Amino acid sequence: MKTIALKPGKERSLERRHPWVFSGALNLQENIADGELVRVTNKKGRFLGIGHFQNASIAVRIISFEDRAIDHQFWVDAISDARETRSRLSLPNESTDIYRLVHGEGDQLTGLIIDVYGDTAVIQPHSQGMYLQAKDICSALKEVLDESLKTCILKHPSHVKDDSAEVLFGESKEIYLAKEWGVTFQLDLLYGQKTGFFVDQRENRKRLGEYSKGKKVLNTFCYNGGFSLCALNAGAEKVVSIDVSKSAIEQTKENLKINGYDPETHECIAMDTFDYMQQNEQDFDVIVLDPPAFAKHMSARHNALKGYTRLNAMALRQIKPGGILFTFSCSQVVDKTLFYNAIVAAAIQAGRTVKVLERLSQPGDHPVSIFHPEGEYLKGLILEVW
Repeated sequence: MKTIALKPGKERSLERRHPWVFSGALNLQENIADGELVRVTNKKGRFLGIGHFQNASIAVRIISFEDRAIDHQFWVDAISDARETRSRLSLPNESTDIYRLVHGEGDQLTGLIIDVYGDTAVIQPHSQGMYLQAKDICSALKEVLDESLKTCILKHPSHVKDDSAEVLFGESKEIYLAKEWGVTFQLDLLYGQKTGFFVDQRENRKRLGEYSKGKKVLNTFCYNGGFSLCALNAGAEKVVSIDVSKSAIEQTKENLKINGYDPETHECIAMDTFDYMQQNEQDFDVIVLDPPAFAKHMSARHNALKGYTRLNAMALRQIKPGGILFTFSCSQVVDKTLFYNAIVAAAIQAGRTVKVLERLSQPGDHPVSIFHPEGEYLKGLILEVW
């Protein structure tokens, strides 16, 4: 394992256990390949951490603040610790077997996501180093999860292969079945977005159900119908599901059918959400706005805020008096204050009276390291509109 010394004064963030080392902090003396494991020290050679190197702005992603071998036992120990956290959260359980087992920096495994769907684990590397160690990670998963794990899937980073994913062991299937809050979902874990489902909205979907009984609900950016099914399962009178992707709408229809709902009664429309909102003449009791990240980089933040304001103003104008709006942002570069201010601007534009009932975030299986506040990316509000 090669060693990288930091420039003088650049060790302070690692001493505070923040897991990112930026390129400007490095004093490189030799060539290091993307994905290599490296030891990081201060200028005098004092050990600070071990991580994966990448020729990028975040040059080293720390995975251990202990000077130890990154071997099979390391991965077993780290995944076992993550599993213990989920056990404390009662995950999995009889009604829910979809959960996040490893959440990157929140579980001290920077650059690694592992989601579990029933007896299938999906590994999603966010760094070259984690991608190169995927088979070691899979081997540790087999040991930790034992007989509960039948299939392990590796999602390829976009720069590695054209194929979306490969099955490292187990059965390759077009559709995998798993459940959340007693609702069964058919999921495309090989080619679907993210790892196949938006696992981070589980608690918020349950919350939507509690507001939806007997109500008419609009679910925008619905993907495969997570919020729609939770609303119906809780007794919603009608749900309209919107997504620009025809494939997502077909998946939503299939998920309606397998749970006993008629997709003709509960409309599923393949259409851009902004276009639908401009043309919509229906009035809804509850609206869900859960768009994809409008900004992944700081350079796009201003336009993202304008997009959040426009989208929310449209929803606020249309919702019934006394209606409930669930609105979210998953853009990491848009913090809670900026998002809140965009919603305030939307309420002013819409000319409605708006009350904040609840503030929402990601669930406990998406933990945030206290040393890495950037890990708190999901922001949401439940609003009452008059």
